[in-house]
Amino acid sequence: MSNENTTVTIHIEEAHKSHRIGWLRAAVLGANDGIVSTASLIVGIAAGEYISVSSQADTENADLELEKKALQENEAYEKEELAQIYEARGIKPELAKEVASQLMEHDALDAHARDELGITEGGKSNPIEAALSSAASFTVGAAMPLLTAWLVPQEQLIISVSVASLLFLAVLGAIAAKAGGASMTKGAIRVTFWGALAMGLTAAVGQLFGVVA
Repeated sequence: MSNENTTVTIHIEEAHKSHRIGWLRAAVLGANDGIVSTASLIVGIAAGEYISVSSQADTENADLELEKKALQENEAYEKEELAQIYEARGIKPELAKEVASQLMEHDALDAHARDELGITEGGKSNPIEAALSSAASFTVGAAMPLLTAWLVPQEQLIISVSVASLLFLAVLGAIAAKAGGASMTKGAIRVTFWGALAMGLTAAVGQLFGVVA
């Protein structure tokens, strides 16, 4: 009986990952850009709003300190100044002086802050509240065209995002007008017009410099 050598060939499939490099790199880069860019915009807007309103609050506080000092140094002059403000609003001189006197007896600084400086307790600037409100509204506003871009086919992207954005602006304008007690129609038209103008100018600049196809 002869011995025969049998050769067995084993095929081992190695799990290489190099074929994924192209789309994986693009996916990671795209996700990274989306996260960093959007987060930077939101944080930047919130920080900017905080700084802006903080500056306004600092100015208000400085004015109140000046008014407090003026009341301490020359109360009679401040009372006459308040009376003149009321006279300018149509109150008779004697009544204006009486109103100014009574209000200053109750709370002199509050009377001058409200009627001379236009600062009320409910209307004082709140930087944190403004920053959070701005960031939240920006996030919601940005999500609307992004969602539209996600849902529509590529060939309909530009027109769909443009039309949807104008509709969103119209709704926003109407809501803002209703909240302020104004005409919803006028509010919607005004916001939509300026929004359309801004988008049109942006597209025109992009076309001019060859950014928009």
